[in-house]
Amino acid sequence: MKSWGEALGRSASGHFSRVGRLRRALVFLGVVACTGVALLYWRQQTGNDAHRPLHNSYLGVEPQWSWVCRNDRCERLLASETSILQSLPTCNMLCASTQLWPQPTGPVSLATVAVPVQAGQFSLHIRSTPSRPVTEHLTEAFALFTKDLKSLEKTNSIVRRPDIGPSRDVVVRVAVSPTGSGDPRMRLDTNESYNLTVRPRGNTLHVDISAFSFCGARHGFETLSQLVWLDPYAGSLLAIEAASVEDSPKYGFRGVLLDTARNFFTVSEIIRTIDAMASCKLNTFHWHVSDSQSFPLKLNSVPQLSQYGAYGPGAIYTSEDITTIVKRARLRGIRVLIEIDTPAHIGRAWAWGPSAGLGNLAYCIEVEPWSAYCGEPPCGQLNPRNPHVYDILERMYTEIIQLTGVDDIFHLGGDEVSERCWTQHFNDTDPMDLWLDFTQKALNSLIRANGGKLPEMTLLWSSRLTRSPYLEKLDKKHFGIHVWGASRWPESRAVLDSGFRTILSHVDAWYLDCGFGSWRDSSDGHCGPYRSWQQIYEHRPWAEEIPGFSTGAEPWRIDGGEVCLWTEQLSSGGLDARLWPRAAAVAERLWSDRIEGATADVYLRLDTQRSRLLKKGVGVMPLWPRWCTHNPNACL
Repeated sequence: MKSWGEALGRSASGHFSRVGRLRRALVFLGVVACTGVALLYWRQQTGNDAHRPLHNSYLGVEPQWSWVCRNDRCERLLASETSILQSLPTCNMLCASTQLWPQPTGPVSLATVAVPVQAGQFSLHIRSTPSRPVTEHLTEAFALFTKDLKSLEKTNSIVRRPDIGPSRDVVVRVAVSPTGSGDPRMRLDTNESYNLTVRPRGNTLHVDISAFSFCGARHGFETLSQLVWLDPYAGSLLAIEAASVEDSPKYGFRGVLLDTARNFFTVSEIIRTIDAMASCKLNTFHWHVSDSQSFPLKLNSVPQLSQYGAYGPGAIYTSEDITTIVKRARLRGIRVLIEIDTPAHIGRAWAWGPSAGLGNLAYCIEVEPWSAYCGEPPCGQLNPRNPHVYDILERMYTEIIQLTGVDDIFHLGGDEVSERCWTQHFNDTDPMDLWLDFTQKALNSLIRANGGKLPEMTLLWSSRLTRSPYLEKLDKKHFGIHVWGASRWPESRAVLDSGFRTILSHVDAWYLDCGFGSWRDSSDGHCGPYRSWQQIYEHRPWAEEIPGFSTGAEPWRIDGGEVCLWTEQLSSGGLDARLWPRAAAVAERLWSDRIEGATADVYLRLDTQRSRLLKKGVGVMPLWPRWCTHNPNACL
């Protein structure tokens, strides 16, 4: 049995050896055949790519979705279900909506064709300007514009598709009227209108921007930037091939207030905020730089204020910091309006008077119980009868005007004065008379600081001083009122009816710190519920008809408005989401003042604007789930 078994084993081994050789030969032939078929298919596909439409192929990971414009709306489809591969940004830009934010106030015409461009192929040709400073600002602002485009290009994560064709040269020609403003600063009388056209000519796009000021031309740059986007499927920047836009704002003052006294914010955060403001054509950064909690501004003219009042050496803004912020803001078409609130809302920063031989500069500093003297701790109030106070104010105002270059508008503060504090120290005089006297003397200090000239508009916060009978004692030629009270408060309406120039920041609509509860107790806080971007957008106080009020003898003089962000419960890291996209909502309200509310088109355009801000590094809060971005009309 053993020998038979061995013979069977040898026979079987020879048989399996022949079968194995045959199998290996068949496998080899199969591999060769498959490779040949695959190579033929690859060549056929590669040969066809050069003749495909712009969005029909993709290098990299195959996209899951494609968007197709149907009935003026972008619909999401599985990429496998359509022969056209198109990204969401491109579909949005080429479908029905203008995708501009804020919506222009004049006629808009946009092509539905896109062409590839590169940031390095944009060039500036200045055709006319009224002054050398305007020319210099245009050059620097255009450099920022191209820098933004290069940053956008760097967010590209795929290889540029070769079949989209060569990038177009883009020649940007700017003409600021010789009869326009030779001052590049944002002023109360700045004409911010602009016209923009984009026309193809051969392999070049010609962009023409005409304006009456540097700021108007800069807005033209901003609109042009919104006609350029990164296509994630093409791996390239694309631009609208032809366009025409006529535009100008309804209101000349469009601002954001940031409080840096309750909590400190870095210079980089402030610059990022200014860049985001410019993207929405906001023009005023209202910097509430100090309050009773801290005085972080290091003034060379009065260094004791930050020495006594700053949180520490790492929470101070130097004159170099201010210069950096102001320069960036000016190139973005934005004024920096620094406010040092007085005579209340001051604290230990003013406690150095006695040691300097100047007497008491302030009273009630950190007095207890604080709730009897001020709205939140710590308390403090200037001494209205100490003449050194007004000398210090003059020095402060002089340095602020020099640092910012803003001399046609100034904010004196003037909010929430404690009558009890002054009554306690000056029981021979009505505290309201002291308040009026202080306000006039502070104004005189400002006039001296401003070279003997009264600013065109000197703002005061609405307060008891701006209610009757004290309102009538303020000269409307000298003062404007920054109305922060609720839109339906009688005193808010009284300011408007009295014919004062006004900036509106109604607490019931445009306060961004509301809705986060009270930091002192478990209550809902002082200003009620959270203000959504829709509520902010739909607030049109100049159009309200309030029963029981009669039209004033004088017409309303509304210069504009701003959202206010007080920071008792906010610090570094949370700024972007608290501001955006809500500040963008008020930006369009003040620029365009569309009668319609938050329509589907507004949602779509604001979501696109959010995407732009995200690519600039701004941490914008989402409007809705990402699914709604992919299917916008399905969520409304």
